[in-house]
Amino acid sequence: MAKQPELDDFRVPYFDDKKIAKFALAEFDPAAKPFSTGSKDGDRNRLAEIGASLDGLQERLHAQRLRRVLLVLQGMDTSGKDGTVRAVFHEVDPLGLRIVPFKAPTPSELAHDFLWRVHSQAPAAGELTIFNRSHYEDVLVPVVLGQLDDAARERRYRHIRDFEALLADSGTTIVKCMLHISKDEQRSRLQARIDDPSKHWKFDVSDLEARKQWDQYQVAYHDALAATSTPYAPWYVIPADSKTHRNLMVAELLLRTFEAMKLEYPPAKEELKGVKVE
Repeated sequence: MAKQPELDDFRVPYFDDKKIAKFALAEFDPAAKPFSTGSKDGDRNRLAEIGASLDGLQERLHAQRLRRVLLVLQGMDTSGKDGTVRAVFHEVDPLGLRIVPFKAPTPSELAHDFLWRVHSQAPAAGELTIFNRSHYEDVLVPVVLGQLDDAARERRYRHIRDFEALLADSGTTIVKCMLHISKDEQRSRLQARIDDPSKHWKFDVSDLEARKQWDQYQVAYHDALAATSTPYAPWYVIPADSKTHRNLMVAELLLRTFEAMKLEYPPAKEELKGVKVE
Protein backbone atom coordinates (compact mmCIF):
# COMPACT_ATOMS: atom_id res chain seq x y z
CA MET A 1 0.00 0.00 0.00
CA ALA A 2 1.42 3.38 -1.05
CA LYS A 3 2.38 5.77 1.74
CA GLN A 4 -0.08 8.64 2.12
CA PRO A 5 1.58 12.05 1.69
CA GLU A 6 2.35 14.08 4.77
CA LEU A 7 2.91 17.83 4.90
CA ASP A 8 6.34 17.19 6.34
CA ASP A 9 7.23 15.39 3.10
CA PHE A 10 7.28 18.88 1.58
CA ARG A 11 9.24 20.53 4.38
CA VAL A 12 12.80 21.54 3.58
CA PRO A 13 15.31 19.81 5.91
CA TYR A 14 16.42 22.00 8.78
CA PHE A 15 19.62 23.98 8.34
CA ASP A 16 22.67 22.47 10.00
CA ASP A 17 26.04 24.10 9.38
CA LYS A 18 27.80 20.89 10.40
CA LYS A 19 26.46 18.80 7.54
CA ILE A 20 24.84 19.33 4.15
CA ALA A 21 21.14 18.49 4.15
CA LYS A 22 19.86 16.17 1.45
CA PHE A 23 17.58 18.53 -0.41
CA ALA A 24 17.02 19.27 -4.09
CA LEU A 25 14.36 21.71 -5.19
CA ALA A 26 14.29 20.03 -8.60
CA GLU A 27 13.03 16.82 -6.99
CA PHE A 28 9.73 18.49 -6.06
CA ASP A 29 7.19 18.20 -8.87
CA PRO A 30 5.40 21.55 -9.42
CA ALA A 31 2.47 19.69 -11.01
CA ALA A 32 1.94 17.32 -8.07
CA LYS A 33 -1.43 17.26 -6.27
CA PRO A 34 -0.68 15.16 -3.18
CA PHE A 35 -3.54 16.52 -1.06
CA SER A 36 -6.23 16.67 -3.72
CA THR A 37 -9.63 15.14 -2.98
CA GLY A 38 -9.75 13.95 -6.57
CA SER A 39 -11.69 16.82 -8.13
CA LYS A 40 -11.55 20.61 -8.27
CA ASP A 41 -15.01 20.85 -6.72
CA GLY A 42 -13.95 18.54 -3.91
CA ASP A 43 -10.80 20.57 -3.33
CA ARG A 44 -12.79 23.80 -3.22
CA ASN A 45 -15.27 22.30 -0.76
CA ARG A 46 -12.42 21.16 1.46
CA LEU A 47 -10.86 24.62 1.19
CA ALA A 48 -14.16 26.17 2.33
CA GLU A 49 -14.24 23.83 5.34
CA ILE A 50 -10.71 24.79 6.29
CA GLY A 51 -11.52 28.48 5.80
CA ALA A 52 -14.35 28.25 8.31
CA SER A 53 -12.06 26.51 10.81
CA LEU A 54 -9.30 29.07 10.30
CA ASP A 55 -11.80 31.86 10.93
CA GLY A 56 -12.56 30.51 14.39
CA LEU A 57 -8.93 29.76 15.20
CA GLN A 58 -7.75 33.17 14.07
CA GLU A 59 -10.45 34.76 16.22
CA ARG A 60 -9.00 32.97 19.25
CA LEU A 61 -5.52 34.18 18.31
CA HIS A 62 -6.81 37.75 18.12
CA ALA A 63 -8.81 37.43 21.34
CA GLN A 64 -5.82 36.15 23.31
CA ARG A 65 -3.45 38.87 22.05
CA LEU A 66 -0.56 36.81 23.37
CA ARG A 67 0.84 35.13 20.28
CA ARG A 68 1.41 35.93 16.63
CA VAL A 69 1.50 34.08 13.31
CA LEU A 70 3.60 35.01 10.27
CA LEU A 71 3.01 33.38 6.90
CA VAL A 72 5.68 34.05 4.27
CA LEU A 73 4.75 33.52 0.61
CA GLN A 74 7.59 33.45 -1.90
CA GLY A 75 7.72 32.26 -5.49
CA MET A 76 8.59 33.12 -9.04
CA ASP A 77 6.39 35.56 -10.96
CA THR A 78 2.87 34.14 -11.55
CA SER A 79 3.32 31.44 -8.88
CA GLY A 80 0.14 32.72 -7.25
CA LYS A 81 0.96 34.69 -4.12
CA ASP A 82 -1.99 37.07 -4.58
CA GLY A 83 -4.31 34.24 -5.60
CA THR A 84 -3.37 32.21 -2.55
CA VAL A 85 -4.19 35.10 -0.24
CA ARG A 86 -7.58 35.65 -1.91
CA ALA A 87 -8.55 31.98 -1.90
CA VAL A 88 -7.30 30.87 1.51
CA PHE A 89 -8.31 33.87 3.59
CA HIS A 90 -11.62 35.04 2.12
CA GLU A 91 -13.46 33.30 4.98
CA VAL A 92 -11.22 34.78 7.67
CA ASP A 93 -12.38 37.80 9.65
CA PRO A 94 -10.17 40.73 8.58
CA LEU A 95 -9.92 41.80 12.22
CA GLY A 96 -6.44 40.68 13.24
CA LEU A 97 -5.44 39.79 9.66
CA ARG A 98 -2.83 41.91 7.88
CA ILE A 99 -1.28 41.50 4.44
CA VAL A 100 2.07 43.11 3.66
CA PRO A 101 3.20 43.22 0.00
CA PHE A 102 6.91 43.88 -0.39
CA LYS A 103 8.08 45.75 -3.49
CA ALA A 104 11.54 46.83 -4.57
CA PRO A 105 13.22 48.78 -1.74
CA THR A 106 12.86 52.57 -1.78
CA PRO A 107 15.93 54.83 -1.54
CA SER A 108 15.16 55.36 2.15
CA GLU A 109 14.95 51.62 2.77
CA LEU A 110 18.18 51.01 0.87
CA ALA A 111 19.90 53.49 3.19
CA HIS A 112 19.30 51.07 6.10
CA ASP A 113 20.14 47.42 6.67
CA PHE A 114 18.04 45.06 4.53
CA LEU A 115 15.90 43.88 7.46
CA TRP A 116 15.03 47.39 8.66
CA ARG A 117 11.88 47.67 6.57
CA VAL A 118 10.81 44.12 7.43
CA HIS A 119 10.98 44.21 11.22
CA SER A 120 8.43 47.01 11.48
CA GLN A 121 5.94 44.88 9.53
CA ALA A 122 6.26 41.79 11.73
CA PRO A 123 2.96 40.69 13.32
CA ALA A 124 1.80 42.36 16.50
CA ALA A 125 0.27 40.39 19.36
CA GLY A 126 -2.92 38.71 18.20
CA GLU A 127 -2.18 39.20 14.51
CA LEU A 128 -1.95 36.85 11.58
CA THR A 129 0.34 38.63 9.13
CA ILE A 130 1.02 37.50 5.56
CA PHE A 131 4.17 38.59 3.76
CA ASN A 132 3.49 38.67 0.01
CA ARG A 133 7.14 38.45 -0.97
CA SER A 134 9.44 39.22 1.92
CA HIS A 135 12.96 39.70 3.22
CA TYR A 136 13.92 36.73 1.03
CA GLU A 137 13.88 39.01 -2.01
CA ASP A 138 17.17 40.32 -0.58
CA VAL A 139 18.87 36.93 -0.93
CA LEU A 140 17.34 36.14 -4.32
CA VAL A 141 17.38 39.15 -6.66
CA PRO A 142 20.80 40.58 -5.69
CA VAL A 143 22.31 37.09 -5.78
CA VAL A 144 21.06 36.44 -9.30
CA LEU A 145 22.15 39.91 -10.42
CA GLY A 146 25.63 39.35 -9.00
CA GLN A 147 25.32 42.16 -6.46
CA LEU A 148 26.30 39.98 -3.48
CA ASP A 149 29.45 37.92 -3.19
CA ASP A 150 29.39 34.59 -1.37
CA ALA A 151 30.49 36.06 1.96
CA ALA A 152 27.79 38.76 1.89
CA ARG A 153 25.16 36.20 0.93
CA GLU A 154 26.11 33.91 3.82
CA ARG A 155 25.98 36.86 6.22
CA ARG A 156 22.46 37.65 5.07
CA TYR A 157 21.40 34.05 5.55
CA ARG A 158 22.72 34.23 9.11
CA HIS A 159 20.99 37.55 9.75
CA ILE A 160 17.71 36.07 8.53
CA ARG A 161 18.04 33.04 10.79
CA ASP A 162 18.79 35.30 13.75
CA PHE A 163 15.93 37.68 12.87
CA GLU A 164 13.42 34.85 12.64
CA ALA A 165 14.74 33.37 15.90
CA LEU A 166 14.05 36.73 17.54
CA LEU A 167 10.48 36.70 16.24
CA ALA A 168 9.96 33.10 17.37
CA ASP A 169 11.38 33.83 20.82
CA SER A 170 8.89 36.71 21.07
CA GLY A 171 5.88 34.46 20.49
CA THR A 172 5.62 34.40 16.69
CA THR A 173 4.81 31.14 14.91
CA ILE A 174 6.44 31.29 11.47
CA VAL A 175 5.46 29.31 8.38
CA LYS A 176 7.21 29.87 5.05
CA CYS A 177 5.83 28.63 1.72
CA MET A 178 7.76 28.54 -1.53
CA LEU A 179 5.10 28.38 -4.28
CA HIS A 180 6.87 26.09 -6.73
CA ILE A 181 5.80 26.66 -10.33
CA SER A 182 7.21 25.09 -13.49
CA LYS A 183 8.76 27.12 -16.27
CA ASP A 184 6.12 25.90 -18.75
CA GLU A 185 3.26 26.92 -16.46
CA GLN A 186 4.82 30.33 -15.94
CA ARG A 187 5.03 30.80 -19.72
CA SER A 188 1.32 29.99 -20.01
CA ARG A 189 0.32 32.42 -17.26
CA LEU A 190 2.51 35.23 -18.57
CA GLN A 191 1.08 34.75 -22.06
CA ALA A 192 -2.45 34.87 -20.64
CA ARG A 193 -1.68 38.26 -19.12
CA ILE A 194 -0.34 39.54 -22.42
CA ASP A 195 -3.30 38.21 -24.43
CA ASP A 196 -5.94 39.71 -22.12
CA PRO A 197 -5.92 43.55 -22.10
CA SER A 198 -7.70 43.55 -18.74
CA LYS A 199 -4.67 41.79 -17.24
CA HIS A 200 -1.99 44.04 -18.72
CA TRP A 201 -1.70 45.85 -15.38
CA LYS A 202 -0.34 42.59 -13.93
CA PHE A 203 2.42 42.36 -16.52
CA ASP A 204 5.81 44.01 -16.43
CA VAL A 205 8.51 43.70 -19.09
CA SER A 206 10.97 42.94 -16.29
CA ASP A 207 9.11 39.63 -15.82
CA LEU A 208 10.53 38.49 -19.15
CA GLU A 209 14.04 39.47 -18.11
CA ALA A 210 13.72 37.49 -14.88
CA ARG A 211 12.40 34.54 -16.89
CA LYS A 212 15.62 34.49 -18.92
CA GLN A 213 17.41 33.86 -15.61
CA TRP A 214 15.10 31.02 -14.58
CA ASP A 215 17.89 28.54 -13.84
CA GLN A 216 19.82 31.07 -11.77
CA TYR A 217 16.71 31.82 -9.72
CA GLN A 218 16.10 28.13 -9.10
CA VAL A 219 19.63 27.82 -7.71
CA ALA A 220 19.16 30.96 -5.60
CA TYR A 221 15.89 29.62 -4.20
CA HIS A 222 17.43 26.25 -3.42
CA ASP A 223 20.36 27.82 -1.58
CA ALA A 224 18.17 30.26 0.37
CA LEU A 225 15.70 27.58 1.45
CA ALA A 226 18.48 25.19 2.46
CA ALA A 227 20.22 27.89 4.52
CA THR A 228 17.14 29.25 6.32
CA SER A 229 14.78 26.35 7.01
CA THR A 230 14.88 25.92 10.78
CA PRO A 231 12.73 24.27 13.48
CA TYR A 232 11.37 27.69 14.43
CA ALA A 233 10.86 28.92 10.84
CA PRO A 234 10.47 25.97 8.46
CA TRP A 235 10.18 26.18 4.69
CA TYR A 236 7.60 24.16 2.75
CA VAL A 237 7.70 23.62 -1.01
CA ILE A 238 4.14 23.95 -2.35
CA PRO A 239 3.47 22.53 -5.84
CA ALA A 240 1.84 25.49 -7.59
CA ASP A 241 1.04 24.50 -11.18
CA SER A 242 -2.51 23.76 -10.02
CA LYS A 243 -3.99 26.89 -8.48
CA THR A 244 -6.76 24.99 -6.72
CA HIS A 245 -4.42 22.45 -5.16
CA ARG A 246 -1.88 25.14 -4.26
CA ASN A 247 -4.55 26.97 -2.27
CA LEU A 248 -5.72 23.77 -0.61
CA MET A 249 -2.22 22.73 0.45
CA VAL A 250 -1.38 26.12 1.98
CA ALA A 251 -4.71 26.02 3.83
CA GLU A 252 -4.04 22.49 5.14
CA LEU A 253 -0.63 23.60 6.37
CA LEU A 254 -2.05 26.64 8.15
CA LEU A 255 -4.83 24.58 9.72
CA ARG A 256 -2.28 22.15 11.13
CA THR A 257 -0.18 25.06 12.39
CA PHE A 258 -3.09 26.76 14.15
CA GLU A 259 -4.38 23.52 15.67
CA ALA A 260 -0.93 22.75 17.08
CA MET A 261 -0.97 26.10 18.89
CA LYS A 262 -3.94 24.89 20.98
CA LEU A 263 -5.49 28.34 21.10
CA GLU A 264 -8.26 29.07 23.59
CA TYR A 265 -10.46 32.07 24.26
CA PRO A 266 -9.45 34.20 27.28
CA PRO A 267 -11.02 33.14 30.61
CA ALA A 268 -14.54 34.38 31.29
CA LYS A 269 -14.74 37.58 33.35
CA GLU A 270 -16.16 36.94 36.81
CA GLU A 271 -17.39 40.52 37.04
CA LEU A 272 -19.76 39.88 34.14
CA LYS A 273 -21.47 36.92 35.80
CA GLY A 274 -25.15 37.67 36.23
CA VAL A 275 -24.97 41.08 34.52
CA LYS A 276 -28.21 41.97 32.69
CA VAL A 277 -28.33 44.50 29.91
CA GLU A 278 -31.34 46.78 30.23
